Amino acid sequence: MCYTQNRFNALLSACVLSLIATAGWSQSLTWLGTLGGSESRAYGVSADGTVVVGWARNAAGRPRAFRWTAAGGMQDLGTLGGSESWAYGVSADGAVVVGWSYNADWQWRAFRWQNGVMQALGTLGGAGSRANGVSADGAVVVGGALNALGRPHAFRWTASGGTQNLGTLGGSESYAFDVSADGAVVVGWAFNAAGRDRAFRWTASGGMQNLGTLGGGGSWAYGVSADGAVVVGEAYNAAGQSRAFRWTASGGMQDLGTLGGGGSWANGVSADGAVVVGVAENAAWQWRAFRWTAAGGMENLNTTYASLLTNGSVLLLASAISPDGRYIVGWGYNAATGRSWEAFLLDTGPRCTAHNGDVDANGCVDDADLLAVLFAFGSTGSNLGRVDVNCDGVVDDADLLQVLFNFGSGC
Repeated sequence: MCYTQNRFNALLSACVLSLIATAGWSQSLTWLGTLGGSESRAYGVSADGTVVVGWARNAAGRPRAFRWTAAGGMQDLGTLGGSESWAYGVSADGAVVVGWSYNADWQWRAFRWQNGVMQALGTLGGAGSRANGVSADGAVVVGGALNALGRPHAFRWTASGGTQNLGTLGGSESYAFDVSADGAVVVGWAFNAAGRDRAFRWTASGGMQNLGTLGGGGSWAYGVSADGAVVVGEAYNAAGQSRAFRWTASGGMQDLGTLGGGGSWANGVSADGAVVVGVAENAAWQWRAFRWTAAGGMENLNTTYASLLTNGSVLLLASAISPDGRYIVGWGYNAATGRSWEAFLLDTGPRCTAHNGDVDANGCVDDADLLAVLFAFGSTGSNLGRVDVNCDGVVDDADLLQVLFNFGSGC
């Protein structure tokens, strides 16, 4: 308990410093380096943030799929016989990695990597395939594969069923980018009968559903929530601008806006569909990584986590987010190394969880918790921490009343 009689000022200082320190300990930015070459990009992260996958150039300048861990650093996953490979998805436990690689005949093939073995997944009768997404347990893989006519079609692969052609929306091509946690819902893009790109959501029972656009010419779905109910991606509006969208069956396609510029697109979404990440233009027409929530709208990660960025480094694009919304990966400019494109792992700290007013989580709702809420009163945003007692994105009367109502609990 921070408070003792006649020590109010000491209490305020100590509690504020404690909250600041706690926030600092729970947030970090890690630049992941390369495989000896000039650049790297991260596309997937495990549920607990301990495994990141993507691709990086080796010393010979060749792109190679990687699997990164804090303990082991960046591991080259090899190829299917060619000289290049790329990784785009990872299972929840980080054990299964999917992507694509050139084989010895310089044909591109989807792969599923596990326990050091890279398995080629085949095609739909054509010469190539690429994998982009994987279910939480690593059993279902999705992507695009060429058919006998040389046209890419979205596929869904399982060990028992092989490579399943998901068809199109009436046109000649389609491509899958992500799959729900249980492997039942697949999202991507497909040509309609008029040859237009359209974001789709596929299920075994309903087939391929056209998700529409934002009034413009095309749309593409890049991410899906754990239960398949929320889809995110990119769509053109009536003005011909590319905009990040969030789609639900009840609300349709929602334009998530920009950071002050003309364009944006969404790449990933949390398991519950509440947090979206991607890239957007700011007022200076510079591309910057963003995070979106209903409460906070679209925020520039470079502004929110400015304290973690040193030497003029910039987070350019966010490509994926962990199921709980805590970990974000992508790439940016690392001024310390001079690399224009380097993969990063951003730990934003635990997401807000509504509680009984015990802000410092010491088991007792007391003066320290009351002062913490009062000190932060009026603050807004999606990164407020436990002072936002009810997790509505603002520290206000409701949070203060919750502390007062439970004052003395657990003490």
